[in-house]
Amino acid sequence: MTSIQGFGACLQEHALQFPRPSYNDSCRRRKRTALWRPPQAAILPNAHLPMRSLEVKNRTSADDIKSLRLVTAIKTPYLPDGRFDLEAYDALVNRQIENGAEAVIVGGTTGEGQLMSWDEHIMLIGHTVNCFGGSIKVIGNTGSNSTREAIHASEQGFAVGMHAALHINPYYGKTSIEGMISHFNCVLSMGPTIIYNVPPRTGQDIPPHVIQTVAQSANLAGVKECVGNNRVEQYSNQGIVVWSGNDDQCHDARWNHGATGVISVTSNLVPGLMRELMFGGKNHSLNAKLMPLMDWLFFEPNPIGLNTALAQLGVVRPVFRLPYIPLPKAKREEFVNLVKQIGRENFVGEKDVQVLDDDDFILVSRY
Repeated sequence: MTSIQGFGACLQEHALQFPRPSYNDSCRRRKRTALWRPPQAAILPNAHLPMRSLEVKNRTSADDIKSLRLVTAIKTPYLPDGRFDLEAYDALVNRQIENGAEAVIVGGTTGEGQLMSWDEHIMLIGHTVNCFGGSIKVIGNTGSNSTREAIHASEQGFAVGMHAALHINPYYGKTSIEGMISHFNCVLSMGPTIIYNVPPRTGQDIPPHVIQTVAQSANLAGVKECVGNNRVEQYSNQGIVVWSGNDDQCHDARWNHGATGVISVTSNLVPGLMRELMFGGKNHSLNAKLMPLMDWLFFEPNPIGLNTALAQLGVVRPVFRLPYIPLPKAKREEFVNLVKQIGRENFVGEKDVQVLDDDDFILVSRY
């Protein structure tokens, strides 16, 4: 407010220097004694846009999100020119629904939201809501390192019907602890929100103090936590809902450390087995069976492995938006063996798994 008043004073000072028309002396006196008032909109905090109406924001409550156990960070497939392949995308989401996933993250890291324009991003969220919103919860990744951008994207996401937002802490430029709290409090006002903590990608941990402070908001659905199961247990003991963000730790997180469930990459490939892992009680043998697949998926940064695997299964075209490129042929051959060991029937798609040649892949730099 101080800066606004200062700016107003500056305007007043400069306004007095403008040429004035000739008035009589009494008019001049009235002009000089009149109190300058800044435009009303300049001093109203949090001016609400129409899309932030209560009717939109309250379609889904945070409690509706807190009970989710299997959430798939869904892949975004592409056409050869780099545009979205919505037919393949719809088939992927349908397979998640058929195999018991309860929600999808749209445009997350796995879905390559970082390679989308915001127009593409909001369109895909709206498309998912329109086609599948009655059967599965749609959580839109509308996070940003710019608070203004995160607020605007969340307004648009909730306007097109998403059930909740996924928000990361400001990355690259980073901020202070108090700045992080202010950032999250701003986006939490939009609607049900999951906060995502993944320090290897953001360069900054979200410490428990931040989560405990913003947990006062009724819109905090919970935390996607990638630091490890000690942090998962700390939050669950405090009554804060938490999902494991690490597939290779999610079984123990769920059954030993109090996690509600997992936000998963692996469930793109084997949704039925991941549901069994989250709903069927402790199952160390299944967890051990899936561990080599999880290790393979994260051999290179996600989503490189997943994109390669889905192309080999024939459920998406072998198209990559750069800077992502497919795994080398030796790793593709390894995936074929993993599919045989786990059982082709457990994977999405109907075609036989293939190695694919390097020339089969299309790398798109402009789209």
